[in-house]
Amino acid sequence: MNKIIINNHAKSSLRQREIYRTLRTNIEFTGVENRVIAVTSCMPNDGKSTVAYQLACAFAESDKKVLLIDADLRKSVMVSRLKLSGQQKGLSHFLSGQADVGDVLYSTNQKNLYMMPSGVFPVNPTELLGNERFHKLLKAVKESFQYVIVDTPPLGSVIDAAVAAQKCDAPILVLSANETSRNLARNVVDQLQAARVKILGAVLNKVNVKQNGQYGRYYGAYYGHYGKGEETAARETGAQN
Repeated sequence: MNKIIINNHAKSSLRQREIYRTLRTNIEFTGVENRVIAVTSCMPNDGKSTVAYQLACAFAESDKKVLLIDADLRKSVMVSRLKLSGQQKGLSHFLSGQADVGDVLYSTNQKNLYMMPSGVFPVNPTELLGNERFHKLLKAVKESFQYVIVDTPPLGSVIDAAVAAQKCDAPILVLSANETSRNLARNVVDQLQAARVKILGAVLNKVNVKQNGQYGRYYGAYYGHYGKGEETAARETGAQN
């Protein structure tokens, strides 16, 4: 197996790590059937890729063998943000029939964490994510990994996330506290439900709890900490909320 080097693994604070551990535990308690988790958001810059990566790290740190798939085939930031080196091909190469699974699956310099980068940006990302090869891929890696985290495009911009989420066990929706309106969040939830996707829960990102205590009432009951004075809050939800 080829290897990817993560050159920019920013160390999280103790409080940050505890939040992602709590999110990990909540997912584990939703049942063994939820092991392929899609992560999406309403708009770009909501922090979904960071949440996907940190969640994958939380599973890896608990001695779970985890695969992080970068399925944002339109505007992935994973390679540049993590400063990955060593990758040659990615998901788009596999979905378009230009590579086998073994060619796009990489170990990393972090214990228990494996990655599948996005590859080149194709002209037909929605069609590729909706084809049978993606379904077979997720089914295959589910046999080899205890958890699979799939970073998808923001659903408020394109339909790719709903297409990908249909192939996963359940999605998590990342919301930006200062930018995501309730109406936009509701529209995204409606899109997922229209696609008959069971929503696992929501993560409220970039919350300054000291200044914005109202977010607990605005979105629901949340917990967590993210960044300097900001909070990442995860809410356990049923599919309807």
